[in-house]
Amino acid sequence: MTTRGIAISLFSGAGGLDLGAEMAGFEVRAAVEYNADAADTMRKNFSHMADSVICGDILDVPTKEILRTAGLKGRERPDLLIGGPPCTPFSKSGFWLDWKREGLDPTASLLQEYTRVLREAKPRGFVLENVYALTYNNKASRPAFERLLAEIEEAGYKYVWKVLNAADHGVPQARPRLFVMGVRKGEKTMPNHPAPQYGGKWERRATGHSDTPHVTAGQVLEDLVTAPEESEEVAGRYGHLLPEIPPGENYLHYTAERGHPDPQFRWRSRYWSFLLKLDPNRPAPTIQAQPGPYVGPFHWENRRLRIPELKRLFTFPDEFEFLGKRGSIQSQIGNSVPPRLAHAVVNQMFRKEADEPHLF
Repeated sequence: MTTRGIAISLFSGAGGLDLGAEMAGFEVRAAVEYNADAADTMRKNFSHMADSVICGDILDVPTKEILRTAGLKGRERPDLLIGGPPCTPFSKSGFWLDWKREGLDPTASLLQEYTRVLREAKPRGFVLENVYALTYNNKASRPAFERLLAEIEEAGYKYVWKVLNAADHGVPQARPRLFVMGVRKGEKTMPNHPAPQYGGKWERRATGHSDTPHVTAGQVLEDLVTAPEESEEVAGRYGHLLPEIPPGENYLHYTAERGHPDPQFRWRSRYWSFLLKLDPNRPAPTIQAQPGPYVGPFHWENRRLRIPELKRLFTFPDEFEFLGKRGSIQSQIGNSVPPRLAHAVVNQMFRKEADEPHLF
């Protein structure tokens, strides 16, 4: 039974944001997802959505169809719109490609599909998740971000935005994400982003709540028994270098600057994630959806992370089942909003002072 209202979901992926929304008391009635495996994953794990996941391109899905799928008729409106439009050109790795730096990736327009549904569906409130690089002050990101905020306001909403580190909210992964959230201008109250509940070191600085340490990778994986997976060995040209790298370090271990007797790499000549190994005493670094053959984080046992381990590091329940081949599952998980972070954010919507926190 829903306690806070009806939600509709765009760019739903495997349902990480949806799962957090339902844990916060909303009922997701309709979802739109382009990827067939991700849509099947949602149908598998959200039993009440077996017939309400629209697998299609958002460019071809009218808002009326989404509302109809959610069972909303006439002037009925959803209470909440959630979604994370994919914005590859604004991701940190996207800036390595000239055409993405210039803002020429056609997927950038998907931000406007979110605001189109926001304008037409007229929900009571919304939560939009995205890469934090969208807030960068450069010629690709800043105009797109300012346009997004202007369209939200033109649609009739007041909003707040903030970059949150997932580790500050109990996720065993240092994963910064942008969250824009708001309500219709007629609403008397305004949601606030959740306060950090955990804290620790992140990118050479302290973040979060200093009294409660970040949840570490070792803590969530220590009791997990997993079977080996095919192709989990890191082989090829550089795979043999991984065992010597200490936990928490990367290819820089093999540089002259670190005093290695046989340097293999020049200083800062690779991505930070190249041959990066998990440190069991810290949260995992950001886990990517489509890592290259030598892109970590790798397990401290010198192998690729297994699916059950990835689920733990994203706070998906152990029983949550991803469908598709191994590469597809990695992509689905890596593109997800960690459900625990999603819950912390969505739980702030329409709260009253007397509301008891809904524990994840």
